[in-house]
Amino acid sequence: MASVTLDKLNKVFGNTHIIKDVDLTIGDGEFVVFVGPSGCGKSTLLRLIAGLESITDGELSIGEHVVNDLPPRERGVGMVFQSYALYPHMTVYDNMAFGLKLAKADNQTVEQRVMETARTLQLETLLKRKPKELSGGQRQRVAMGRAMARNPQILLFDEPLSNLDASLRVQMRNEIAQLHHRRGSTVVYVTHDQVEAMTLADKIVVLRDGRIEQVGSPQTLYQRPATRFVAGFIGSPTMNFLPAELCTSNRDGCRVTVAGIGELELRQEADESAPGQRLTLGIRPEHLRLDTAEGDNRFTIVNVEYLGNEVYVYLEPREGDTLLIHRSEAPSDWQVGQDVALRVDVEHAHLFDASDRALAIATQRHAA
Repeated sequence: MASVTLDKLNKVFGNTHIIKDVDLTIGDGEFVVFVGPSGCGKSTLLRLIAGLESITDGELSIGEHVVNDLPPRERGVGMVFQSYALYPHMTVYDNMAFGLKLAKADNQTVEQRVMETARTLQLETLLKRKPKELSGGQRQRVAMGRAMARNPQILLFDEPLSNLDASLRVQMRNEIAQLHHRRGSTVVYVTHDQVEAMTLADKIVVLRDGRIEQVGSPQTLYQRPATRFVAGFIGSPTMNFLPAELCTSNRDGCRVTVAGIGELELRQEADESAPGQRLTLGIRPEHLRLDTAEGDNRFTIVNVEYLGNEVYVYLEPREGDTLLIHRSEAPSDWQVGQDVALRVDVEHAHLFDASDRALAIATQRHAA
């Protein structure tokens, strides 16, 4: 296996700057997921690592070697595509053996590698079939097997599950996770599906407009997003956002007035010299509390979604048009049209400044 280092990586297509000064280190054996909205550059970044696109500026290293000018076959990478890209006229065996034969491996090595990979992916009984005789999940395993049979240093996945139905995606997600645990491969995986990112990754790289917005473990990105963009992108349902105004601040925290909620004391540290500063409060649906008590912060339930094990309650304030989502365990007695009071679990609240950067927790900033 090998590490991957991206140093000020840039990619320009004509007049369009796609990848912008990306710095990233992927450790040996790590499972790293690139995630972000369509057009953010995640697939382009993967293709730069694979050598399928040329680098405009910056350095890309695999292990100890700069590989900017190396062709794909000399980089020690195996790639699994969204479209499977299997040869329809070849059997499963021949598809998996193709890369080895192209590399002029001897027949004994080809046989050994293909059979080992087939056993790992439970494809032994399918080796004589052609792709049209396989299900979507089986074709995806063959595509993985073709990449794995060459024993690459790095496995690259470009949205490999997007063509599968929901139940098959869950199954294949589990198989990919188990495969990584068994082989300890370095994996770089591209997806737009945050569930895949959260369940598979050791480390998630959130991309936005060709730049890295935040890098961290799934837990870090969910619990301590660095920006409002990350907070809104990671997590389903999305984080709730409400306009807020700074009242007072000191080294222990701050007091803010939140639209529709009232005054809250939070642990974040804001600029002491800027009372009246415009902020944004972020709170995840599971950290909102509803009750029927009277109060000024009244909201009306406009929709209730029952998902079996949990319930999503959609709320509108008496004034304004900010739609909030509350998540709770089922069963639930909340009804459409019901007026409720809303409480915020301040221990789990987030504050973002005018530039959408998260404010630091006061106790963390002064811990030293």
